[in-house]
This record gives sequence, structure tokens and C-alpha cells, in this order.
Amino acid sequence: MIGIVMFLVALGALLLGFPVAFTFGGIALIFGLWAEGPEMFAFMPYRIQSIMENTILMAVPLFVFMGLVLQKTKLAEQLLVSMGRLFGGMRGGLAISTVLVGSLLAASTGVVGASVVAMGLISLPVMMKYNYDKGLACGTICASGTLGQIIPPSIVLILLGDVLGVPVGDLFQAAVLPGLVLVGAYIVYIIIYSKLNPSAAEPIGRDESVSRSDEIKDALKAIIPPLALIVVVLGSIFAGIATPTESAALGGAGAIILALIYRQCSWSMLYDSAYETVKVTAMVFAILLGATAFSMAFTYTGGDILVEEWMLEIPGEKWGFLIITMLVILILGFFIDFVEICFIIVPILAPVAELLGINMVWFAILIAMNLQTSFLTPPFGFSLFYLKGVAPNGVTTRHIYRGVMPFILIQVAVLGSLLAFPEFYGM
Repeated sequence: MIGIVMFLVALGALLLGFPVAFTFGGIALIFGLWAEGPEMFAFMPYRIQSIMENTILMAVPLFVFMGLVLQKTKLAEQLLVSMGRLFGGMRGGLAISTVLVGSLLAASTGVVGASVVAMGLISLPVMMKYNYDKGLACGTICASGTLGQIIPPSIVLILLGDVLGVPVGDLFQAAVLPGLVLVGAYIVYIIIYSKLNPSAAEPIGRDESVSRSDEIKDALKAIIPPLALIVVVLGSIFAGIATPTESAALGGAGAIILALIYRQCSWSMLYDSAYETVKVTAMVFAILLGATAFSMAFTYTGGDILVEEWMLEIPGEKWGFLIITMLVILILGFFIDFVEICFIIVPILAPVAELLGINMVWFAILIAMNLQTSFLTPPFGFSLFYLKGVAPNGVTTRHIYRGVMPFILIQVAVLGSLLAFPEFYGM
């Protein structure tokens, strides 16, 4: 039972706000020394070396760098302005354009914070100006900003691919259809809500000085560059031309080219992007090292065998295990970050999934879809904090919480359909 006690202590420390990496590493050291002594950690240097030499994880800083460079090119601003003009004439059009821009930003940058902040600064004031329901506006922005967790290239999918031993390229391919279904579900909800509540999302008047053809041209000019980058990055993976790591390098170079096209490229911009990339990467790898020590101590104390026995005794075998697993991850997502869940919870569950004969690509996509929901769920949903930080006066936390609830239900519904009908998604 030492491993289970260790897990509960770690979870309690995280809920109290202790730093993640040091919590995992410190608790692993204390319980490891208690259970086995110093010899338990004799192989830790070799584990650290294998992590540092892992070419799959090299894609993490490269994709983060790509996203940060694109964040500074005013890509989101141009997309939102042009798409807003294109769809603004229909009821709920601004919200629909926000979802479409969010999906494009997800496939080209994948940085949740950047997407939510950009759309919160640009799209939210416009929706407020045209008397959109505050809950609908806030929920749309938060939900659209989190699409980068499921639409490739996704950092979550890269981490899950490494933890589960599944090719990242396979995960990227498998995630495309669920991501598109989620985007479609958001748009359908906005259309229905706008029909049922006409005053909540009024159409905006067209600027008669700009012809419809010019609006379409402006939209294409804003869409084509990031779309070209998406085709290069994902197309090179799907066609088998490049590995995910190589395509991430292509993406970084492509982001710099786009910065030159948008005339936003400068040494200071590149330095800031590189600096932020190092900070994000250091955080991820520090958590990974702490989680490695934790999982090693957990395994040595027999915690993994105990969990395996419990999971295999769940009624319903494969389906019972999957339902319980998704519920546990969903609940944990209310309180802890996706990185901790990837590195601590998933390695415990993966051996049981393999024993039950579950398709590991399908299992990974289920987890990724579930983890995306954690960005929206109060009280610690990061998207909620990002939006609240840039929201104009008059938009309260209550508006944001009320607005995200329907989108959380939509995500859970899509997750349920992915669980019940894997054949539809090609799993």
C-alpha cells in the first residue's frame, strides 16, 4: 500500500499548490528511501539520459517556438477581422468566425494561452459592442482557444505518444476527425442558440464601402498563409516524408517565413520567442524528470500491481475500465494540469489498457479529448483565467463560468460518441 499512500500524498500536495516537479521528485525520494533505500535510485541517471536523448520530445520545444513566433505576427488579429466581416452578417456570425479562427490557430500555433488571449482582446470587445450575450461570447472564446489540445500539432498528443509508446504521427492522423467533429458541434450549438435567443447574437451590418468580393479576398489573404503552414507541417507527417520532430522543425522555419511575410520579424521578436520556448520546455521537462522518479518509486513499491489488480476487477472488463478511467481523468482535470495527468496517471493506466487489448491510439485520443475539457472546467481551468485577465469591464467571472458550461457538455458528448462509436472515427 506504500505506492497508493505515496500517490494520495502527491495529489494532496498538488491541490495545496506545491510546485509540481519538486512535489513529484521530493515525494519519490522520501517514499523511495523509506521503502527500498538509496539503491532504488541507482538507475535514475540513465533514465534522465534516455529522456534527454528522446527525439520524439524534441518536437515539444520546436512546436512551442512555432506557436510563439506566430503569436507575435498578428496572425490572430488578421484572421479575426477578416472572418468577422465574412460571417458577421448572419445571426451568431461573430461567434462562428471565432470558432473557425480558433481551429485555424489550433492547427497552426497550438498554444492555448495565446489563442484565448488574442481572441479575448480582439473578438470579445466586438461581440460586446454588438450586444452579444456575455456568456455565449466568453464560452465561445474559451472553448475555441482550447482546440489546440486535440487538433494537431498538439503538445498533449506528443506527450501521450511518448508515454504510451504510440507513434505521434498516428495520433495526429487519428485526432483530425474528432477535432473537426468538435468544431462542427460548437458551430451547430451557436446556430441553435442564436435561433432560440435572437437577441443574444444579432447580425452586424455590412460595411457597404467594402464589396463582398473584397471581403472574400481579404479572408483568403488571411487564411492562406497559416493554411499553407498547416499543410506543410501535417502534410509532411501524413505523407510519411518527415517525422513529427522533423515536421516541427519545418514548422519553426515556416513560422519565421510567415513573420517575414507579415513584416513582424525582428531579432527582439525571435529572442523573446526563443526565451519563452526555453521557459515552457524547462517546465515540461522538470515535471517529466520529477514524474519519472515518482513512477519509478511507485513501481518499486508495488503500487502499479495493486492498481492493475483493482482495474482488472472492475465490472464490464474493457468498457468498465474505459468509463471509470475517463471519469477519473475528467474529475482530476478540475484540479490539476494536463501535464501531471499525462506523466503520472496515464503511465499507471497504460499497462491495464494493454492487458485488456484496447487500441492504444484510440485510448490516447480519448485521453486527449478528455484533457482538453480540463482547460474549461472550474475552478482551475486555465482558459478561464486567461480570458478573465484580458476581459473588458462588465465581463465577470460568473459570465465566463456560465458561458463555458454548454461547451463542456458538448466536449463530454463528443468524448462519449468517441467512446461509444470508435468505428465512426476510424479507430
